Amino acid sequence: MAEVRLTGVNKFYGAAQALHDIHLDVADGEFVVFVGPSGCGKSTLLRSIAGLEPITSGRVEIGGRDVTDLAPSDRDLAMVFQSYALYPHMTVRENMDFGMKINNFAPDDRKRRIAEAARVLQLGDYLDRKPGQLSGGQRQRVAIGRAIVKNPKVFLFDEPLSNLDAKLRVQMRVELEALHNDLKATMIYVTHDQVEAMTMADKIVVLNAGRIEQVGSPLDLYHRPDSLFVAGFIGAPSMNFLTVTVGGAVVCDGQTLPGVAPLPGAATLGIRPEHLSIRPDGAGDLPATVTLRETLGGDAYLYVRTPGGQAMVVRAEGDTVLTHGDRIGLVLPPPRVHLFGTDGHRLVPGEAG
Repeated sequence: MAEVRLTGVNKFYGAAQALHDIHLDVADGEFVVFVGPSGCGKSTLLRSIAGLEPITSGRVEIGGRDVTDLAPSDRDLAMVFQSYALYPHMTVRENMDFGMKINNFAPDDRKRRIAEAARVLQLGDYLDRKPGQLSGGQRQRVAIGRAIVKNPKVFLFDEPLSNLDAKLRVQMRVELEALHNDLKATMIYVTHDQVEAMTMADKIVVLNAGRIEQVGSPLDLYHRPDSLFVAGFIGAPSMNFLTVTVGGAVVCDGQTLPGVAPLPGAATLGIRPEHLSIRPDGAGDLPATVTLRETLGGDAYLYVRTPGGQAMVVRAEGDTVLTHGDRIGLVLPPPRVHLFGTDGHRLVPGEAG
């Protein structure tokens, strides 16, 4: 396998710039996920690595080799798309064999590679079936198997689970993680689903409007988001944001929030739904009124409003009896509070101002 390095990558479509000065290192054997909303440039970046989109400027290296101007077939990559793109008239075996056959791989080598891919993907019992006889998850595994037999340096995945139902998505996530551990391969994966990113990635790259907002491990991004954008995108439900004023203390809706360090320039306070505590007696740091309860079994989500009309979501126990109209108090643990400046960037004690 191999590392991937992007240096100063820019991509224009006419006058519109899709990628802005991308610098990124993907280590050998790393599972990296590109995540962001629709239109943020994540698929364009993946296709630029693959060579399917020529970059306007910059450099793409794979395994220490400059591949910027090489055709996709010469980059030693394998790509799995959202669409399975299987040949319906061919069996699973023939689908996996086709690319090797037209590239003149030796017959014995082809058989060995197909057998190994079938073992890894648990497709041994389906090799003589056609795609129409398979489930969605099995067809996606065949598409992955077609990539595995190439034994590439880098695997690229472009939203491969988007066409699957919720249960199959979870199953395939587990299977892809197991595949990565088995192959020790370098994998780059694109998704708009931050849950997929959090559960699968060694490293997450958050993209916004063609720019990298932040790169880090899932827990780095969860606990230390650099910006309002990252804080709001990572985590489900997303982080709560409250407008605050700062003088000698942090004040929200006229309530002083004890223990929260008043960092100069702070304009927004962020706290995750799971980090808020509820006081049914109304005591606490901030009063609120419940407007809606969603019960999900083990958890319940309470939608609440502060006296100033600011909306928040609170994660509670699934058997909570709190409901519309109930007045509660919220406790905001200071270590779980994030403060952001007017520019949308997170403030850090000792660095604010």
